[in-house]
Amino acid sequence: MVDAGADTIGALIVALPESAGSAIYGLVDVFASTGTLWRAIVGDEPGRRLIRPKIVSLSRDPFRCGNGIPITPDLTIEEKSDAGVIVVGELWLAPDDDLKDRYSELKEWLRQRYRAGSVIYTACSGAVLLAASGLLKGKAATSHWAYADLFRRSFPDVHFVPEPNIVFADDTGRIVTAGGATSWHDLAIHIISRHCGPGEALHIAKLYLLQWHGDGQLPFASLVRRQPHADSVVRQAEDWLRRHYRECNAVAGVVEQCRIPERSLKRRFSAATGSTVIGYVQNLRIEEAKRLLESGDTSSDDIAAAVGYENPAFFRKLFKRCTGLTAGHYRRMFRPISDAGRAHGDNAMGKNRN
Repeated sequence: MVDAGADTIGALIVALPESAGSAIYGLVDVFASTGTLWRAIVGDEPGRRLIRPKIVSLSRDPFRCGNGIPITPDLTIEEKSDAGVIVVGELWLAPDDDLKDRYSELKEWLRQRYRAGSVIYTACSGAVLLAASGLLKGKAATSHWAYADLFRRSFPDVHFVPEPNIVFADDTGRIVTAGGATSWHDLAIHIISRHCGPGEALHIAKLYLLQWHGDGQLPFASLVRRQPHADSVVRQAEDWLRRHYRECNAVAGVVEQCRIPERSLKRRFSAATGSTVIGYVQNLRIEEAKRLLESGDTSSDDIAAAVGYENPAFFRKLFKRCTGLTAGHYRRMFRPISDAGRAHGDNAMGKNRN
């Protein structure tokens, strides 16, 4: 692994037709500025470039990636490179696209680079490509929360962790995955800190106004998503629960509605959706609570009662576990700007009146 005192680090950024151009060029720009731009801005002694980024692809032919953004690769996977850092950025993939039938040469190249000692990083759905290569087998990983079900179905041997923004695959630290669509910001800060030093990472974060997503992905994740399956009884149960989740005996009610033994329903529900029945009810309730927090000033105790919880303390604990935030923090984070501004104005007026 390259240490912070070494010479310029080579970083290869993988580009494919499915790639998000913003992540590719964002990483190129940030990496190319490492070691020099801060010193130029503050009038310090000239520095030296600490990272040498290059775009690598299947060929050198220019192409257009996601949203028609033009890409001109610097080299191909067939060409030799001494770069010690490989980055696979965000890919525009459908929620069920596991990439198992594509890019066999690229997957082999990633395996070879890993065996040769490179450190491999992924942002967002780039982890899907790495999982398809087999490099995440038996290891921990994260990605955008929308791909949690894909990992459950297609890569059950990967320990998918949806909450953090950065996950080390194992103790060696040679595979690192980052979470949501703008997680390349977190990844860039992490790579610069790790390979060039925390001070330089802080300089870059200040220059580009890059924010570390310390709250992780949970506040942004949708807890309830339709899963494709062919179990009509489970689909009936889902539909009924979406209408009756506020009821105190929702689980008993759905069992009665489906007219099959409770144990059978729970087993089939878990197999079809990846969730327990009670977990599904809780997710529906928390999603409704999030909506209420986003759209008004109702107290968390009243919201708890509105979504089906008689015990406000239990609701607050469950909400924090599901979203990573307290109800109050969630309201502040996702309140519409106009409402937040109005509340700030009201507070200011109150202070003036006093």
